[in-house]
Amino acid sequence: MKQITLTVNGTQHRITVDESTLLLDALREQVGCFSVREGCGVGACGACTVLVDGMSVSSCLALALRYEGTEVTTVEGLDENDPVVNAFVDCDAAQCGYCIPGFVLMSCELLAENPRPTAEQITDHLEGNICRCGTYPEIRKAVATAAERNPS
Repeated sequence: MKQITLTVNGTQHRITVDESTLLLDALREQVGCFSVREGCGVGACGACTVLVDGMSVSSCLALALRYEGTEVTTVEGLDENDPVVNAFVDCDAAQCGYCIPGFVLMSCELLAENPRPTAEQITDHLEGNICRCGTYPEIRKAVATAAERNPS
């Protein structure tokens, strides 16, 4: 067992992990970030997506030890007035909601890299996320809406 420090949503956390502890489990069990969810366990669905230093990571595949000293963002860390979150709400881009945190974080990553993505770029960037309820049109609309509302 080893103690590491993760900064999660702006707060430092000292947690104890072993070499096989997944970032997903550390975030849920030791930090209390329950928006990070295991969907498939093999990095194919996006439900476990977090941002590490601004880049998307499938936390169900990531060993927690590797992320010592990094800045991890989950949807709990987004501002209550986050434009992506507001666009998802305004566009009814959630049904059961299980996958939505991953979609929101992937959308935040996309808009940070490309504030004015095309419809094709939105679809391509979200390709690794799965919505079992099939709200893809609303999700794509939410990302486009967030981009339109972006003043930059």
